[in-house]
Amino acid sequence: MASPALLCNNICTRFWVSSLSQSQHQMQLLQRRRLSVKFQAQDKASFRFSPLVCLAARREDKEVVLVENDGRKRRLLQILLWAAEGIYIFWLFLLPYAPGDPVWAISSDTINSLIGLSLNFFFILPLINSVVVGIHLINSPVLHPMSEGLFNFVIGWTFMFAPLLFTDCKRDRYKGSLDVLWGFQMFLTNTFLIPYMAIRLNDEETESIPRKPSQLGSVMINGAPIVGVIGGAVCLISALWALFGRQDSNFGSVADRCEFLVSYLGSERLAYAFIWDICLYIIFQPWLIGDNLQNVQKSKVSVVRYLRFVPVIGLISYLLFLNRDEEP
Repeated sequence: MASPALLCNNICTRFWVSSLSQSQHQMQLLQRRRLSVKFQAQDKASFRFSPLVCLAARREDKEVVLVENDGRKRRLLQILLWAAEGIYIFWLFLLPYAPGDPVWAISSDTINSLIGLSLNFFFILPLINSVVVGIHLINSPVLHPMSEGLFNFVIGWTFMFAPLLFTDCKRDRYKGSLDVLWGFQMFLTNTFLIPYMAIRLNDEETESIPRKPSQLGSVMINGAPIVGVIGGAVCLISALWALFGRQDSNFGSVADRCEFLVSYLGSERLAYAFIWDICLYIIFQPWLIGDNLQNVQKSKVSVVRYLRFVPVIGLISYLLFLNRDEEP
């Protein structure tokens, strides 16, 4: 029979072992709960963060798609422009199918007409020979006012393109001289402007250094409002001259002059080419102005944005509201 002391010792030992095992079990449960809470917190954090990661990935994918689509559009536009250049040269200069004579078979009458129109450039010589001034050092050739009006209208519009080209944000992609380009444009119009429109769509060089405007470019940029006023006035006078000019030379009424214009366009290669130039200018003017609205005074951007689609007037508005304080 066990003694009381031995029984007490056994009971205490069992109680201590039982308490120790319960404490270990509670510690294990507590650790499991902590791990469970930690994993749940990580899951919640990852769940909250995953939409942000997905959203950023989607944005990057959209940007890549937009860049690819933009590159495809530019390449397509370049193909169309170079095709238009080829058609322009072959159809208007070389092939005999358009109205009038091709370059290789140009007649003396066409040459004389071109010389006469050039002498009446901007109506300067007719104005000097007029009754108001009365100077006759060189007599102005008397041509049909419709042909004079059409010629000077296109030249006046071309004149206003100079400040627009010199402030074009993509002009540095064209490695040639803008002075020469615009000079040829004044005499051969869109023969040289179409290639420029195609070249400016090339990819931008990462290490390209912006070129400073030439002396001619600086004059055109600083005098852009004056260029706009002169060019706009020439275009307006050209329209009025075509309808009402040379009343003393018996060129008939407005209806007679419109009838002459139709026959003139159908028989003269130069006049026929001017219509092509007008149609291309109607496309190129809003295109170039739309790409360079950042050059316009901030308070006038909305006005120019809408007026750019109006032939001649949109270009005048760009030149009048050009921000000349900032270097283009």
